[in-house]
Amino acid sequence: MAAPSSFTIPSHNKAWVYSEYGSAVDVLKLDPNVPVPEVKDDQVLVKVAAASLNPVDSKRMRGYIKATDSPLPTVPGYDIAGVVVKVGSRVKNFKEGDEVYGDINEVALEQPKRFGSLAQYTAVEERLLSLKPNSLSFVEAASLPLAIETAYEGLERTGFSAGKSILVLGGAGGVGTQIIQLAKHVFGASKVAATASTAKLELLKSLGADWAIDYTKEKFEDFPEKFDVVYDAVGQVDRAVKAVKEGGQVVTIVGPETPPPAIIFVLTSKGSILEKLKPYLESGKVKPVIDPKSPFPFSKTVEAFSYLDTNRATGKVVVYPFP
Repeated sequence: MAAPSSFTIPSHNKAWVYSEYGSAVDVLKLDPNVPVPEVKDDQVLVKVAAASLNPVDSKRMRGYIKATDSPLPTVPGYDIAGVVVKVGSRVKNFKEGDEVYGDINEVALEQPKRFGSLAQYTAVEERLLSLKPNSLSFVEAASLPLAIETAYEGLERTGFSAGKSILVLGGAGGVGTQIIQLAKHVFGASKVAATASTAKLELLKSLGADWAIDYTKEKFEDFPEKFDVVYDAVGQVDRAVKAVKEGGQVVTIVGPETPPPAIIFVLTSKGSILEKLKPYLESGKVKPVIDPKSPFPFSKTVEAFSYLDTNRATGKVVVYPFP
């Protein structure tokens, strides 16, 4: 049994819900009367302050992971920042009132929670969360978990380390903006190159890219210079393998085909990665990157998804404030 909470928690809350697969405009509806989820022993209940949207949210809503999805209806959303209002009986690291953030789905594509982050309250396993750095706002914190954890895990999987060079495909997106910063400021890359459209090249440099490549004008795979690691965040893996050194590594997060030597992976969410990166976030060495059109208020969540689906966002699309 969880101890009684000192917070007043309603029995029902407002949440965005879809009951069939399709685009947000067609299927996502605001339901003012969704039961607040029960808290299991290893979970906390979070009053959501901000949430960010990820391409996986759209793909899931459109039925791309139907075979491994949890049953409908679904409250979408992976990334949250908010306040703990109730703790399960086995929770050790958090207490009521703690400000936390995280990606609430441990395995992104296998039975993700039916009750995600686009609701006033959501239940999350303790191991998926971290205390929010004091230096970050809820909007900034909500923008990070899935993107920064994906960036970090991909770099780890390639054995990336100090002195290596990297090419990031899709450097201005949610994951790409974090790969550039982690490669440069956490892993100690000797050279970071990244691709973006003309208008976003200065952003890449400001994040730590030594070489910003305009993909509208140049073909990176034709450059004589090759890289120790190519990290593909956009789905150009057949071109990526032409830009890697002999014996180097290509990692992609966009499937389905991966010609050798590329590896594809799907994130396993862990609060411990956020903990590990906390000093870099608190010092400002690694920063959240939030699209200038953000945040979208909770009532405009459908518009936020429509904007995400244009694939033109810079960094992350965030929903805030919540009611």
